[in-house]
Amino acid sequence: MINVAVCGSNGKMGKAVIKAVNAADDMTLVAKIDINDGEFATIKDAKESVNIDVLIDFTQPKSIYENALFCITNGINIVIGTTGLSDIQIDELKTLSEKNKTGCFIAPNFSTGAVLMMKFAKMAAKYFDNAEIIEMHHNQKKDAPSGTAVKTAQMMAEENENFSSGNCQESEVISGARGANSYNNIHIHSVRMPGFMASQEVIFGSGGQTLKIRHDSTDRECYMNGVLLAVRHISENKSFVYGLENIL
Repeated sequence: MINVAVCGSNGKMGKAVIKAVNAADDMTLVAKIDINDGEFATIKDAKESVNIDVLIDFTQPKSIYENALFCITNGINIVIGTTGLSDIQIDELKTLSEKNKTGCFIAPNFSTGAVLMMKFAKMAAKYFDNAEIIEMHHNQKKDAPSGTAVKTAQMMAEENENFSSGNCQESEVISGARGANSYNNIHIHSVRMPGFMASQEVIFGSGGQTLKIRHDSTDRECYMNGVLLAVRHISENKSFVYGLENIL
């Protein structure tokens, strides 16, 4: 059995993860960690009381890096669903994970549909020199752009050096109107408002045509198979992984 702790246990994702872990035949939930009325207030408190094989973190951007550092330096394999880590922080966690031989699994999105959306966008990027990303989330999401949008742009940028080919010299009348200019000139636009859960659309354009690749999450259940898959993988392999697509 894999002893699993959930950090951010009182959040919406945390509660969904707890339900999924409890339903898994090969996992045992040993700790609910949350600063707001969790069984344990911190990961350190939980570690001192129970044996944790894998910790699943769905907390906040401001705390995830420190949480990951604590886990990796204390021999706790960690599955990270919290977004907001910078490229530099991800590289540092990779180095630390490999040095300590402790698993660290980071996934901007655990939905298989979203992973396919990213892979399809990477495939299309070979054939289009213009592309932009629009990501839409509920208005309680703290980081922008989303981790999924950043990962998608990174994957697309591996296939093409410039996604604003042929564009005229632009002038924003209102600053930010064109969104964030990310990897290889892929503009990312973030929408935050009630009514959305998580959606992303990648738009490609060329003379006389556009191609749109879109994924919508309507229930947090769509993430659970990916989360459990990551737990099983990291428990056995104790390696660093960035992106669910690497183990599908």
